[in-house]
Amino acid sequence: MVDKLEVMAQSSASILPAPQVVDCQAAAIDDLLGREWLVSNSLGAYASSSVIGCNTRRYHGLLIAATHPPVGKINALSTVIEQLDVDGHRCQLGTNEFAGAFSPAGWVHLETFTNDVAPRFVFRFGDWTLTKEVLLAEAANAVCLRYTLAGGAGTLHLRPFATMRDFHHVRPPGHDHHLAYDLTEGGAIIHDIATIRHNLHVTSPEAAFHGDPQWWYAFHYRADAARGHDEPEDAYAPGNFTCDLQDGQTCHLIASLGEPGHVLFDATLRRRQDRLANLADSVGAADDTTRRLAVATDTFVPRRDFANAEPSATIIAGFHWFADWGRDTFVALPGLLLNTKRFDIAKQVFKTFAAWIQDGLVPNCFDERADGAGYNSIDASLWFVIAAERYLAATDDQPFWQDTLMPAIASILQAYHDGTRFGIHADGNGLLTGGSPKTQLTWMDAADNDQAITPRYGKAVEINALWYAAHRIMARRCHGVDDRLAAAHHELAELIGPTFLAHFWNPNKNCLYDVITDDGFDDAIRPNQIFAVSLPYSPLPLEQQQAVVDIVRRELLTPYGLRTLSPTHPGYRGQYAGGRHTRDTAYHQGTVWPWLIGPFIEAYLKTHPGPDAATLATQWLEAFDWHLGQAGLGSISEVFDGDAPHRPEGCIGQAWSVAEVLRAKQLIADRLGQP
Repeated sequence: MVDKLEVMAQSSASILPAPQVVDCQAAAIDDLLGREWLVSNSLGAYASSSVIGCNTRRYHGLLIAATHPPVGKINALSTVIEQLDVDGHRCQLGTNEFAGAFSPAGWVHLETFTNDVAPRFVFRFGDWTLTKEVLLAEAANAVCLRYTLAGGAGTLHLRPFATMRDFHHVRPPGHDHHLAYDLTEGGAIIHDIATIRHNLHVTSPEAAFHGDPQWWYAFHYRADAARGHDEPEDAYAPGNFTCDLQDGQTCHLIASLGEPGHVLFDATLRRRQDRLANLADSVGAADDTTRRLAVATDTFVPRRDFANAEPSATIIAGFHWFADWGRDTFVALPGLLLNTKRFDIAKQVFKTFAAWIQDGLVPNCFDERADGAGYNSIDASLWFVIAAERYLAATDDQPFWQDTLMPAIASILQAYHDGTRFGIHADGNGLLTGGSPKTQLTWMDAADNDQAITPRYGKAVEINALWYAAHRIMARRCHGVDDRLAAAHHELAELIGPTFLAHFWNPNKNCLYDVITDDGFDDAIRPNQIFAVSLPYSPLPLEQQQAVVDIVRRELLTPYGLRTLSPTHPGYRGQYAGGRHTRDTAYHQGTVWPWLIGPFIEAYLKTHPGPDAATLATQWLEAFDWHLGQAGLGSISEVFDGDAPHRPEGCIGQAWSVAEVLRAKQLIADRLGQP
């Protein structure tokens, strides 16, 4: 039976995309430090660092535990410094950066890094190689490091470092720290004696633990420094693990938060390989990038635990620092879950958010440290409707529509029409308005000292495109189920459509205004108008749809998505860099967002029939083939600079970036008649 399972696992794993291998001896140190890996599990816990194992962010670590899945994240095990003694020589393998220096500088011995199901580092020292693999438990706050020596005998020394703090913050140098350890079978238990809130168990079944507590001071995090975040940081090591290894032998180091960990490396690896292989297979005989993106979707779909309800699936907006946000969830759901045919998980996600609808509002985000939610979004509820339509188009799941989706959507649209929080309501012409100069309710929500950087209160173009499409969807989907409801929404859609065109069309620029307020029209060229074409129903005639696509293509299209503002606008910011204020002022003022390539390609294909359009659209996605080997390996970044060469920034893996590129590739395949 064991042999059969191994053959099955190998067969499944064989259809995974080839692992990404980085030749660490052929690249400059700055390039290596700018390339990052990340693996996550079903709790939302993760492990992540640079490809040389040197942490460059407060968010890096070998075990970032989720104490209230998928949030409540604790940076528990920060790093492990390895040392190998062979033939009378001592080889330092760990890498850490301090002010002006690397100590140790073990990356000089790092031959390759492989971004695989279990990320793998191969160190070479003379005739010896030491392979280090990192594997998270599937459903526990635990990580297992496996070390395998080849080429001869040697002694491996492992010094684990803990920080035991909220992952958004650091342990600043010079402060009183209260970490200590107790001995336990096979290792040590690390805890903060000031709080006794969490215990980190660090054990090894093969290595002997020797207590030797040390504080190492002022670890430098260069990515945080570039973003204006607090750093450096102190970290605590309780002692050393020592293991004598013969040629071909392995040593495991296990770290777990809360309870002692027992990670069965090979069995866990096979389960993960099989799951990811199924995701790769879900997109059929697709190109390598499509299959990699299908695998990447797994990163963003953990469970959410509730105090008084069963756990349910959710979608993390991005790694490292985002939680599950309503808007991002329902933009990303079609690409992440429908394109990979995980329909049951999609139903769970709908239920997760539907249970928290209040006054017609889908949660903008859940609290990170408590059972609660924030509702400051005008479009999360409308994206719920669009995702529901795409779910039905993929499944024709009428029972779920009638029992869950239709009642939720009816309550949303009624509340929006009559009036709900944040001044959201339909005006006399049927258009949707909401917000004030002090609120940021749309996806362009950056603010500085409570002042919106991109004010979009009043009537926003994509909000009203979503509003129109939502009524058309209800009119169609309720027909034959609730004809009274269908007729009511049909009547509203008939009112909204002509009004939308009359109010939002800008004859001077032959496109759509971005926002309408009582004070006038905002005629800035932004990507929000593309949704008036891309959504399942458009309020525009074909000629106007084509004009919108043309101007967006001309002013906003880049190899990595759409700019958020035309470079010809005086408010354009072409670089997303520096401290928080500088970054926030560029966030939606020219910065490129990859997720917008999905609606753009959808709109382009709608307005340009024939295979030639699909061929051109394929070219617009080619840059992502290269990008998957940069920044966050195997994933797509949150944003890029508006100016060439469009440097990636923000989160190293963003759910809607991955989802919308994957969905766009499927739209192209459908046009070309590919399976």
